[in-house]
Order: sequence, then structure tokens, then C-alpha cells
Amino acid sequence: MDDLGHAHRFEPSERADARVLLLLHGTGGDENDLVSLGRMLDPEAALLSPRGNVIEHGAPRFFRRLAEGVFDLEDLRRRTHELGDFVDAAVKRYGLDGRRMVAVGFSNGANIAASLLLLRPRVLQGAILFRAMVPLEPEKLPSLAGVPVLLSSGRFDPMAGPRMAERLATLLRRAGADVTVAEQEAGHELTRADVVAAATWLASHLTDSPSIPPKT
Repeated sequence: MDDLGHAHRFEPSERADARVLLLLHGTGGDENDLVSLGRMLDPEAALLSPRGNVIEHGAPRFFRRLAEGVFDLEDLRRRTHELGDFVDAAVKRYGLDGRRMVAVGFSNGANIAASLLLLRPRVLQGAILFRAMVPLEPEKLPSLAGVPVLLSSGRFDPMAGPRMAERLATLLRRAGADVTVAEQEAGHELTRADVVAAATWLASHLTDSPSIPPKT
């Protein structure tokens, strides 16, 4: 961990108006895991890739769980705000004010990205969520009006399959998000079809114009 709250990797872009991809790894990953994925999705983007602060049997995660598919909701809320604080601090450190922050999360990383959308809606301006579950249901939904979100599920995924993706899509749409659901002929693993679909979606749903007002 460093003074921003998460060990992380940052790779700047040569373009001052390029979007920032917030890369959030799955269980057992680290800050290096999704860098190549980020480059495939948008070669010109800046990359911000934190490591989860929770260790489960030696494997980094972004929040604790009580059992397979059962989340520790108290820890999830705390870690979500911890991650949101990290992103806010990184925006200041690396001069990213006004840049679009788009989460790219896989599995555990996708779940905390969804939680960020629901609990800290100003942090993200879009999200690509691979194999996400419904992380929690807040008592009051935030306003996510027009925020683009891609949910990519695997047809044969026993936990984060199409039915779970539709549940999460319904929740995010109720908050006003512009949700696209994609289904792959896969299980929980990330496939090339996921990457191609996500890159195409990213190019068509988000522009790089620096239109996001700086956070105060």
C-alpha cells in the first residue's frame, strides 16, 4: 500500500484529453493483471490499476466475502469508499481532472466497480463489467442518468451468468444508467469475444472530450 491507500500502477497517456481506464482485477490478481487488457480496449487511454487491499488465503481481493458468492456487505461498503477515496486522490496526484474515468473490472473487480457506481456515483463516468454480480442494493438509488455501462456475462458461468447480469442491469437502469448487456459462449473466464465486444462498445459509447467538470 502507498500513501494513496492502494498499491497501484499508473500509465499516463500522451493525449491530454484521453480517458482513464480504472483497471480492477479479479481474486488473486494485482495491479499488473489487466494492463494488457486496458491497452487492447483503448491504446491511447491512461491506465490506473490498483491492487485490492484484502487478502483471502494469500489472494488479493477488493473486499471480503463470507462464502463463495456471499459478500461481507459491511466490508464491501467500507472498501468501496476506500477505493473511491483512492481514485479521487489519484486524480489529483496525476492531474486527471476533467478526464473520463471508466472502470474496467473482472469478477471481484467488476463487483466493486458496480458498488462504486451505486455508492460513489461521481467517481465513474462509465464502466465495463466482466462477470459481475449484484454487489448490494442501496436503500436509495443514486442518479446515474446517462452513465454508460457494459455488462458482459458468460452463458455457462454458474454465479455471474446472464440471469445475474440482468438483475444488475435492472438495478442500474432504475438508477438511470444506459446499460448494454452482452452474453458470451463462456464460463467465468475472460474470452477474446469479451474483449472485442468491449472495445467496440467503448469506442461507440464514450468520447474522450474533456467535458467532466473538475471535482471540488
